[in-house]
Amino acid sequence: AGARRWRNRPHFLLLMQQIGVRQLADWLADDSRRRPVLLDVRETWEFALGGLPGSQHIPMHLIPQRLAELNRDDEIVAICHHGGRSMQVAMFLERQGFSTLFNLSGGIDAWACEVDPNLPRY
Repeated sequence: AGARRWRNRPHFLLLMQQIGVRQLADWLADDSRRRPVLLDVRETWEFALGGLPGSQHIPMHLIPQRLAELNRDDEIVAICHHGGRSMQVAMFLERQGFSTLFNLSGGIDAWACEVDPNLPRY
């Protein structure tokens, strides 16, 4: 009976990918590739400290209310401090029908360490 219940549960095919900061830097520098939406889900005070140029800021707790601001067909890179909150947001967006999602592995902190040392760390 337990196996039957498991088979009848809805399954989600998770399409979210991890992207490293160097990979993202290369993508952003590649003019032949369409630029992704950089979705920064950190709190407002964190975002004020610095982030990636051109990022769209929607704090994690406001994502459900502000879904209409995002295009389901865009390539979206979710960004937070270390990559945990952004991963949760990316998984939520997948369940809402978004198709091409990336989580920035290591978050803005890894970006500051490996790509832009002028970005403040906290």
